[in-house]
Amino acid sequence: MTPKDMLLGLAIIFAWGFNFVVIRWGLDDLTPMMLGGLRFLVIAVIGSFFFARPKTPLKWMLAYGLSLNFGQFAFLFTAMEFGMPAGLASLVLQSQAIFTLLFAALFFKEYVRPYQLLSIGVAASGLAVIGLHGEDTSMTAIGFGITLAAASSWAFGNIVTKTISRKGYESNVNLIVWSCWFPPIPFFIGSYFIDGSDVMWSNITQIDWQTMATLAYLSVVATIMGYGLWSYLMSRYSAGTVAPLTLGVPVVGLTSTAWILDEKIGSYQWIGIALVLAGLIMNTLGGRWLARRANQQA
Repeated sequence: MTPKDMLLGLAIIFAWGFNFVVIRWGLDDLTPMMLGGLRFLVIAVIGSFFFARPKTPLKWMLAYGLSLNFGQFAFLFTAMEFGMPAGLASLVLQSQAIFTLLFAALFFKEYVRPYQLLSIGVAASGLAVIGLHGEDTSMTAIGFGITLAAASSWAFGNIVTKTISRKGYESNVNLIVWSCWFPPIPFFIGSYFIDGSDVMWSNITQIDWQTMATLAYLSVVATIMGYGLWSYLMSRYSAGTVAPLTLGVPVVGLTSTAWILDEKIGSYQWIGIALVLAGLIMNTLGGRWLARRANQQA
């Protein structure tokens, strides 16, 4: 990567890592369903002025919006409301890489290589350590479980994205923006039945500049700018060069939440964090390492 593009990559890492601090602030002012609905409504309204509607069939835009946007963030926001620390959420959510491998094997009959099986085992053991030692922190079992559900929704969204690409349709930032017209509907319906109409109205009428700043960050900075820059890097470099950057997101997430939100992590959970990161690194870089080794031996 050029120095300029490396800086852009670092900007994405910090934007997405700090995103979890901002989500925590947002949940102090809005319910999970209202935060999700307003976030994606802002993305759709603003983004539609700058990005063209993708030439992707409506059914696939709907599938993308409901899995990656509604499913992932409905679970994530709810998990954080039910006791999942923001920093640990940033890490556990990365287990989507493991779920994606499993879903790809299930739906596409893709072969799971031995190093990928090992990476699944290492990451899964780390998640088990984190889940079994929730008493070391404020993390709850239900919050941890719902975060895993968010990761699986993200992974299912990856399968939808891959299907869209295989069919020759657009799966870029245009799709991300325009698919955001769909999630507000189930978010607001969920809010009506879960929160009640009085709470919904109170959330809307009590929006202040801090809430607006939170929504602006989540929609404009983390989503439109973040995924826009990500698409730019993916168009210039191989996926193997760009994808490892995401490993920095939980590092920034854990660091920023500890520093700003004063979240504590127990000693056993640090072991779990190390195992999860090791599994993710193994999964992301293992294929490249084996290919380089094979070329050296040839």
